[in-house]
Amino acid sequence: MTLLLQYTLIFASVLILVALGGCFSEHSGVINIGLEGIMVMGALGGALMMKYLPNSMAAPLVILLVVLASVFVGMLFSLLLGVASIHFNADQTLVGTALNLLGPALAVVIVRAINTAENVDNVSSTIAYKHAKKAFLVNIGKFEFSWFMLLALLVLIASYIVLYKTKFGLRLMACGEHPQAADSVGINVYKMRYAGVLISGALGGLGGLVYITAGVSEWKFENGVAGFGFLALAVMIFGQWKPVNIGLAAVLFGLFRALSNVYTGFPALVALKLPSTLYNMFPYIISLIVLIFVSKNSRAPKAEGIPYDKGQR
Repeated sequence: MTLLLQYTLIFASVLILVALGGCFSEHSGVINIGLEGIMVMGALGGALMMKYLPNSMAAPLVILLVVLASVFVGMLFSLLLGVASIHFNADQTLVGTALNLLGPALAVVIVRAINTAENVDNVSSTIAYKHAKKAFLVNIGKFEFSWFMLLALLVLIASYIVLYKTKFGLRLMACGEHPQAADSVGINVYKMRYAGVLISGALGGLGGLVYITAGVSEWKFENGVAGFGFLALAVMIFGQWKPVNIGLAAVLFGLFRALSNVYTGFPALVALKLPSTLYNMFPYIISLIVLIFVSKNSRAPKAEGIPYDKGQR
């Protein structure tokens, strides 16, 4: 049970961060389908930072530098979506799909180039970070607490406050609902949409870092992030683009994902003799079922996916 709780919370943390990233982007009016690719690139930034940090560095500094690396790379990669969809009015869904294809491929190329430069015979796409990963973990009895769990909770609270209690958040949401009206009162729609995309990139990149450090000390970037970017989109829709609802939905989806890791510890589940692949499929099956019933009544930002034309009223 302790292990189930541990994995549920860490997977929920991933989904909270990435889904909130998508929430900010869509509230600004930009659909971010590219969260999967952003997660991979953010994970790459964090993994490389962990790889090269000296073992003697203090844990708080390790956490800070690794988180900043993931956030920076995620934001940098998300700029491709921002420039293409905001500046050039490209189709946001197509650009996001391109990011999902580019992210894992680029990560593999970069990691293999680094590994080959260090050892000609090493053509793998794996980065190990066993020592640096310890900085993020605290053992409380049998429970392995990750600082990412606390960070995800703080981001969730901060997102609620920013969106509903600050001028920035209200202006951001205005740009996703009626950008022409927002522009008429002096709000720079382009800047707000860039802000939404960059926040999305920061949280998506951080979510990728959390995912690759969940229970393992190395990551093979050929594996990507197992569709967690798309799962986060389902969480966002199920949560109706509201931070609190997203947090609750993330815990539910995280529970089903955690079952695939620990189901062997429950005799009742073992007795069912279901194949392990079925447990791996659970969160994605649940997401399809949920979207069938929820998407019809979903209340997405009205102007999401629509390029802003300053001359249109």
